[in-house]
Amino acid sequence: MAIYFSLSTKLDNNGRREILIRYKSGVYAARAKSSVYSLPEWFEFVKGNNSETPYKGKRIITDDMKKIQSFHEKQKTKLSEINGKITDALKDAGLDRTNSDWLNDCIDEFYQRGKYTPKIEFTQTFFETFDEFLEKHPLSPVRLKNYRVIYRCLKRFELYTRENCNKNFVLEIDNVASDTLQSFSDFMKMEHVYFKEFSELYKLFPEYREQKQRGQNTINDALKKIRTFFLWCVKNKKTGNNPFSNFKIEECRYGTPFYITIDERNHLYKLDLTDFPEFERQRDIFIFQCLVGCRVGDLYGLKKENVINGAIEYIPGKTKDDKQETIRVPLNTTAKEILKKYADLKGDTLLPFISQQKYNEIIKKIFLLAEITRSVVISDPVTRDGVIRPINEVASSHLARRCFVGNMYKKVKDQNLVSSLSGHKPNSREFARYREIDEEMKQELVNSIE
Repeated sequence: MAIYFSLSTKLDNNGRREILIRYKSGVYAARAKSSVYSLPEWFEFVKGNNSETPYKGKRIITDDMKKIQSFHEKQKTKLSEINGKITDALKDAGLDRTNSDWLNDCIDEFYQRGKYTPKIEFTQTFFETFDEFLEKHPLSPVRLKNYRVIYRCLKRFELYTRENCNKNFVLEIDNVASDTLQSFSDFMKMEHVYFKEFSELYKLFPEYREQKQRGQNTINDALKKIRTFFLWCVKNKKTGNNPFSNFKIEECRYGTPFYITIDERNHLYKLDLTDFPEFERQRDIFIFQCLVGCRVGDLYGLKKENVINGAIEYIPGKTKDDKQETIRVPLNTTAKEILKKYADLKGDTLLPFISQQKYNEIIKKIFLLAEITRSVVISDPVTRDGVIRPINEVASSHLARRCFVGNMYKKVKDQNLVSSLSGHKPNSREFARYREIDEEMKQELVNSIE
């Protein structure tokens, strides 16, 4: 990109014209007045293309000619200094952050005319800062993936707001306020509708599956992640703005956890699935998950090297952002039997995993084949009301983790001991959802005071 000069068409009272400064590169262009003047016939000399005076060859150099030449020498020097100022500023700013206003401010700063302000210095955009956060903040692969989902949602929110509410809307770190967060929360709640009405947004920042209506718990989780981002920004002096100071995230509400009994788990394991080899493999993986209790993300990350001295050892992906704590779960006879069955599996993957979506679909079908269809009460993710559903319709990989935690807690009734095997934090509020006080436990408590 080159900076070039031209003369204004207007003459001042002394017959001079102001020199205009321009640059253009692709879609980026700017024009500004330089406050440097030249006689038209001296213009080439002022630009520096010719080092000789236009009066070369004249035998008599009058005092007026000397004054004119001295004036233009000063103008030439000034123009050169302005050119250097702009060139240096462009290196720092980058073309995509400049325009004619920027160029005028740059010239005002050179003259110290007081029209410019330090805010002309460019800082990171909202999403550039978010990119840096994702790069520098310790995040497990699973949580990084979740943050990128929110990142794309924020992009769509910005575009949607610009197209439908405020054409000048831009997310800025310093200007995000509580009402911005509320607008984003409302956007997430309605995005399943916008997904169909504004399909262009999803071509720019797509998701891998069709957008469905989000429940309040999902929205709350997204807002908590954005809060973590802003706390990181404040800590790292990216901004002094924390919009969550005046914004309260709703409490998540969950229903009473349900899980399969040990008898149901054993029935699943003994189910003859010879005619359904893919179902048999995924049933074995589900049972193994029931016996080690890890989250599905951690399960899929298990390698053969994670089996150490008769136990599975791994670092939970959800909590390793806070502390690198290794979970060790001894393997019982059934778990060892399953691993032995797939010992010849090629590669270092522990078990024959398929996509998590297909894994969850097959789990539901296996429950139906096993005729485990009893009714359970679940919390509707959208309305958060209690609804009754057959367990086979709501079964998923997380039910295996619940099976591990729920049944173990019923046996030992020691949260610290169970959490040391499940990977929950010792005082986790989430763990409390697994501590179902069922009729059997109530009976044991009553018997204890006889």
